[in-house]
Amino acid sequence: MGIRGELYTTQVTLANRSYFFNVKENRTGDVFLQIVESKNGKEGTERDRHQIAVFEEDMQKFFGGLDDSLKFIQKNKKERDKLRAERKAAKDAKYSSEGLSGKKIYKKKVEDPDARPVDPNAPKKTGRIHVVSKRSKN
Repeated sequence: MGIRGELYTTQVTLANRSYFFNVKENRTGDVFLQIVESKNGKEGTERDRHQIAVFEEDMQKFFGGLDDSLKFIQKNKKERDKLRAERKAAKDAKYSSEGLSGKKIYKKKVEDPDARPVDPNAPKKTGRIHVVSKRSKN
């Protein structure tokens, strides 16, 4: 038996979280599974830790509930994927009947500076501010 009654431990590391699965034995000889989640705090200096303990006599019920939850997630994912595919197909069918995929394409009109008619009396644009005095000359 290891430190603090640890019989076995394994770690799963994700992008910003780590999960530890520790099988432990307490002083009275009861075996339990300790699941610890560790993640970076908001400021990055401290780590948030949350843990649960599942005792040996409750593990079958616990894993049964976990298994039911996983089955629901998988079934729900299939239904969501199917619904998403139906929506995409309906959208594609709607736009394909209008031609050009039915989507409006907006292009910003860009003027070619050489194509504009040039006024010979207009001030030349040099990038500087052109100031015209409004005072009359005496």
